[in-house]
Amino acid sequence: MKTGKFIVIEGLEGAGKTNAQQVICDFLTQQKIEFITTREPGGTPIAEALRNLWKEGIAGEHTTDKAEALMIYAARTQLVETVILPALQQGKWVVGDRHDMSSQAYQGAGRGLGNLIPTLAQAILGNFKPDLTLYLDVNPATGLARARGRGQLDRIEQQHIDFFHRTREGYLSLVEGDPNAVLINAEQPIEQVSEAIRNALTHWFNTQN
Repeated sequence: MKTGKFIVIEGLEGAGKTNAQQVICDFLTQQKIEFITTREPGGTPIAEALRNLWKEGIAGEHTTDKAEALMIYAARTQLVETVILPALQQGKWVVGDRHDMSSQAYQGAGRGLGNLIPTLAQAILGNFKPDLTLYLDVNPATGLARARGRGQLDRIEQQHIDFFHRTREGYLSLVEGDPNAVLINAEQPIEQVSEAIRNALTHWFNTQN
């Protein structure tokens, strides 16, 4: 049995990851490929509990940057080892809403933990990486305005906009250095974004066969 492929969607808040995941799922369905979807942090009961703790925090206690990073990697290793790797080994494809590039951008660049994050990533993931990463690029002001339109902002979304500018710069640098990553302009109308995703998927898919 062939090993499955791991496709990941990355981007800031309000970049349109939910729509992108649906576009990818529709594409794989058309190709008659069996797949599952995941999200990070989350995807297992333990990882979902860590996600809630990470997003909402505990009233009266400040979550330190390093504690935040460790929670995310704890959730990630639980998801990778119990869900993602078994699915790939069974020949299923996995469509992930975020993976390790998020930590490198948010905690590495955004939080200034650039020395810690690579160490954690190597210890937790080793050489495991997505086969394809689609990065939805959006100006932080645009993305946060979209996020506010969805309702109350969580702990991460309430960060100062400078944090998101640092995170975006981190993303752009990471994508530039990753031959398996594709930048999608998420400032466009949703129909054009969806079309750009389909085009990127088609081009990549054709190179796999």
